[in-house]
Amino acid sequence: MKCVLFLLVSTCLAFVIVSSTPQTYESIFCFGNSLADTGNFLLEGAVAFPVIKNLPYGQTFFKHPTGRASDGRLIIDFIAEAFELPLLPPYLGITAKEDVRKGVNFAVSGATALDPKFFYAQNIGSLLWTNDSLSVQLSWFKKVKFTLCSTKHDCDNYFKKSLFVIGEIGGNDYNYPFAAGASIQQVRSLVPLVILAICNATSTLIEEGAVNLLVPGNIPRGCSPAFLATAASPNRSDYDPLTGCLKSYNAFSEYHDQQLKKSLQTLQWKYPHARIMFGDYYGASMRFYRAPSLFGFYGGAITACCGGGGPYNFNASKWCGLPGSTVCKSPSTFANWDGIHLTEAAYRSIASGLIYGPFTFPPLLSPLP
Repeated sequence: MKCVLFLLVSTCLAFVIVSSTPQTYESIFCFGNSLADTGNFLLEGAVAFPVIKNLPYGQTFFKHPTGRASDGRLIIDFIAEAFELPLLPPYLGITAKEDVRKGVNFAVSGATALDPKFFYAQNIGSLLWTNDSLSVQLSWFKKVKFTLCSTKHDCDNYFKKSLFVIGEIGGNDYNYPFAAGASIQQVRSLVPLVILAICNATSTLIEEGAVNLLVPGNIPRGCSPAFLATAASPNRSDYDPLTGCLKSYNAFSEYHDQQLKKSLQTLQWKYPHARIMFGDYYGASMRFYRAPSLFGFYGGAITACCGGGGPYNFNASKWCGLPGSTVCKSPSTFANWDGIHLTEAAYRSIASGLIYGPFTFPPLLSPLP
């Protein structure tokens, strides 16, 4: 009995020692949608969302529009800064002479986990912002890979020091059907397909040499001013009394996350040498939805900083940046930027929860004493 107890204690101590060792990365490769895009959509022309070309987008940190769907930096930017790496250049902006050994961003605003043909088959393809789905982004990565390493041995050595961020991706696969009028129950049937696409992409990257992978879940769509404005309900019971968010849409985001975590666990068993981390964007966000003032969001968490009026300052005909819209004086006091996307301050809060914990396990980076 004493031997068994000693073995258990020793095992636990060994785990603590390993998991508390700060992880470092020498490069980052990112895939996803507008929550991670640092300029690919803009470089494509941003036809479906032209306001992103202009101020006030980018006004807080960069002082000019960069293609980021926010007033400033995104979660991926804060992750790069935490590891003292440069902000990731968008893939479509890379020049032949540019050094990409520190990482590349393949994310595109409006991108989906499923291929566009799926949405065209559902007669909602016209709603897509881009055709650069997750599979397209993976093909871009494979092209970049040839410039980074030439043999399997070299690639394995290089990528084991890299962080791969797969997402957020999948949110738009649901948002497009919702925009077309589909019910929550109808969209719920898409979850297995979306999860499969995300896990297949994760598996592909592991086969290509990735070892450290962060796969984020959905943000609380029931707290989005766009959903609050367009899916408003006359029943008070449909709203969370603490946050003011729509309970059914948040429950949908939680369902996606639950299914994703289960599938990632299965993937972890398949690839025991890999370190597959689930990024709890939902949990990290709900902190400031439940207590906005505690995080400095005195302007509110479910009201857009930039918009065209209404109860949540969201009006599809007066989108942020269009004539008739206004922008708040202090974006850092708002969690939401334009009705769909978040402010730099909110992204900083989410990133902090991922980098230092507890919203990834183990944390991406152990906090300093």
